[in-house]
Amino acid sequence: MGRYTGPKARINRRLGTLIYESGGAIKASERRDNPPGMHTRGRRPSNYGLALKEKQKIKHYYGLGEHQLRRYFNNVSHKKGNTGEQLLLLCERRLDNVIRRSGMTKTRPQARQGIAHGHFAVNGVKVTSPSFSCRPGDVITVKAKEKVQHLYQRTIAEVEVQPTDWVTFDPETLRATVQGLPDPNDISLPVNVNTVIEFMSR
Repeated sequence: MGRYTGPKARINRRLGTLIYESGGAIKASERRDNPPGMHTRGRRPSNYGLALKEKQKIKHYYGLGEHQLRRYFNNVSHKKGNTGEQLLLLCERRLDNVIRRSGMTKTRPQARQGIAHGHFAVNGVKVTSPSFSCRPGDVITVKAKEKVQHLYQRTIAEVEVQPTDWVTFDPETLRATVQGLPDPNDISLPVNVNTVIEFMSR
């Protein structure tokens, strides 16, 4: 997919769910909830189109490229259990998602930008890869620079955090701790992942 920089409300409308959480995208989606383009209401998508739509949800929501999604799929395809759930749980453990889950940023794209700029460290070591896979016991901290810390202190005052047992956050120290691994109940993306697995298994 590459890094998507186009209108985020358009993606929300096309995929029919809240993929991008920025204020402008939410407001625009609420004004017009039908898909973008002309004469879209009467279209009946094919099975291929439905599967592609579900795959696009995952790619946009977690900020994945096609190669990254395929790598995650190959990682879990031979493991025991529900392949679709394991794929999404692997995405949930990405550093950018954990930072968003903690409430330090408003959106995942904002978390990815902060990581790329070197604003975060894991266990005291600066990490600049948003795809870094977090493990139980990992401690995520904000760079010890006054300007950077003020930026995230302002952000957490504006963010509504959905409580989760596997990530805890101390707003005083700007420290997030991974307490365990996510489970299927922690997946917030409404997607038919089994359709995606069948699509990618062809």
